[in-house]
Amino acid sequence: MFNFRSLYSGSSGNSLFIETQNTKILVDTGVSCKKIESALSEIEIDPHSLNGILITHEHTDHVQALGTFSKKFNLPVFVNQETLDAMPKQRDKIPSNNIKTFNISDKFSIGDLDIKPFSIPHDAANPCGFNIWNENKKISIATDIGHMTNDILKHLEESLFILLESNYDPEVLKCSSYPFYLKSRISGPKRTFT
Repeated sequence: MFNFRSLYSGSSGNSLFIETQNTKILVDTGVSCKKIESALSEIEIDPHSLNGILITHEHTDHVQALGTFSKKFNLPVFVNQETLDAMPKQRDKIPSNNIKTFNISDKFSIGDLDIKPFSIPHDAANPCGFNIWNENKKISIATDIGHMTNDILKHLEESLFILLESNYDPEVLKCSSYPFYLKSRISGPKRTFT
């Protein structure tokens, strides 16, 4: 068994659920604690049975409930140091023994899941996607991608399932009611918005 469910996805909040026979994790906690509990209840998952939370990056729509959820259910949080440092409000709620930092590109395990983070282009401290294996099956997650790179494509190879979320569509962004500074931020530090 290797199951994936999107509990929430979009600019209003993101949270993903992955389970195997022996391991259950969340990827991101970008909505309220109550909403995540409700979504897990709908699929008959007790939050106390989770083995941890993976974090892609520090933006609120990915970490809104992180500190509260981790503390309430005593869950370890797997995050890179730069991302952790960029979210002090969430970091300070997580018991220190539940903070598990990783280096991007270093493999680690949670239960029977092997996880390898990889860099993605996004305007955050050190954003990452994840390759996640169980036995010989691989799924890949890459959210808020500013643009596709050859490195990302290489990480997606041989995946049984891929969740991709692009950060924006240039034409939709251009016509949006967002202020110029936000359009510039979304379009990325090395891109000019016209």
